[in-house]
Order: sequence, then structure tokens, then C-alpha cells
Amino acid sequence: MSTKHLPLVYSCSGCSNVAQLANTLALRLDRADVAEMSCIAGVGGNVPALVRKAQSGRRILALDGCQLHCVKSCLAQHGVTADLHLTLNEFGLRKRYGEDCTEEEADQLFAEVSDLLHVVTLDATGT
Repeated sequence: MSTKHLPLVYSCSGCSNVAQLANTLALRLDRADVAEMSCIAGVGGNVPALVRKAQSGRRILALDGCQLHCVKSCLAQHGVTADLHLTLNEFGLRKRYGEDCTEEEADQLFAEVSDLLHVVTLDATGT
């Protein structure tokens, strides 16, 4: 099945709890056919096919774990701005190393992010 109608989602996948949660959320959005996950490392690494995908004009959700905004910065290197940029530590999560977020935190944020992405998609399509 083609996913070209879905928004793209890019996520942090660093070593902190919020970074790994961003990656988990992106995977869950992808598996639920809410968004198509693409590779932010490829965009930041100037991989031509992945840069073209980022610049394709599709709606983009950027999930950063913390205020370093690595995902936002990788996209900006190529003149791309996300339609929806979320920073997970702004949802009340504290950045920690050596531990994971809870399943409850993941479930709650998945619901919130899905709802926000749905609103952005509706605003874009008018449907």
C-alpha cells in the first residue's frame, strides 16, 4: 500500500529517555499508518534520496526529545520546516540518561501526538 498520502515523521533517537521515546512514537505512528517514518540521520547525512523525500512538500511531523532540537536542525540544513514540531520534554518529561520512559507515558503521548497530527492534516486538506 502506498504511504505517499501520509505525513512524514522524523524523530530523534539519541541516548536519553525522551530521545528514545521520540523514536518509539515515530515507529508507532508509522505502524499505525498515521504517518510514514523517514530517516533523519539520512537527511542530516545528506543522503540524496532521503533529502529529496524531506523536500517533497509532504506534511512533516518532527519529534525532538529535548531542547537541542536535532531533528529540527537536520531539516533546516535543507530548507525544510516541519508543519508540526514537538519537543517531548515540553510535555512534562525530564530528560534522563540510563533509563526509559514508561509504557504509560508512551501511550499518553502517542494519543496526544496522533490527535495533534490529525488536526494539522485536517487543516492542510480541509477535510
